Amino acid sequence: MFRSSNPVLSKDRFDNAQMIGAEPMSVSGAINKSFILFAILAVSAAAVVYEAFMGYANKVMLVGTIGLIAGFILALIISFKPKTATYLSPIYAFAEGAFLGSVSMVFEAQYPGIALQAVAGTFAALFVMLFLFKTKIIQATQRFRSIIMTALISIMALYLINLVASLFGHPLTFMYSSSPIGIGISIVIVAVASLSLILDFDFIIKGEENLLPKYFEWYGAFGLMVTMVWLYLEILRLLAQLKDR
Repeated sequence: MFRSSNPVLSKDRFDNAQMIGAEPMSVSGAINKSFILFAILAVSAAAVVYEAFMGYANKVMLVGTIGLIAGFILALIISFKPKTATYLSPIYAFAEGAFLGSVSMVFEAQYPGIALQAVAGTFAALFVMLFLFKTKIIQATQRFRSIIMTALISIMALYLINLVASLFGHPLTFMYSSSPIGIGISIVIVAVASLSLILDFDFIIKGEENLLPKYFEWYGAFGLMVTMVWLYLEILRLLAQLKDR
């Protein structure tokens, strides 16, 4: 019943998380934390973009690489230790902002205007999914969760295969090409990432209903950011593929 397609919001994290006598999490609290994290990410990304415009390209790439590594490590820690989300998720947001800022500038250099389009597309997907969730046009049923989880595992497996193949000098180039197959794969991934937001929303609602501890507001906000970052990167890649046609 209480599950999300987002790996950091999976059911086994919460089976025994209820706290009797302590202030529970709330939807409004999780929303406020989400705004805080996105504000931190935006400031961090803006700082990197500013450095890029000032001509420090090498510095920007270094900062982006550090942000990627730091963000990955922090995400793992937070995922396995939800209590750490209270103080680590803002640092994660800062690291991801640096990474996204550098990646965006790389794409922007090749396709002027693409970063702004990707940002608009990401938030458009967020608001559409929120509308579909609030109006119950799409509900987080058990079957829906199973379908999204299966798709998510398949995508992660594809990422892993591509990573291993790249280490041996044979990446799955069709994934990033502007061919119909490459674009089709990107569209499917963007769709899955967008639909994953439905389950992230559902987690926050269920967290309040199940009286999860207060720190799960940060954890829920962190999980939502993980999905949004993934969605932005995939939309960025899809737009680049479409521009290459």
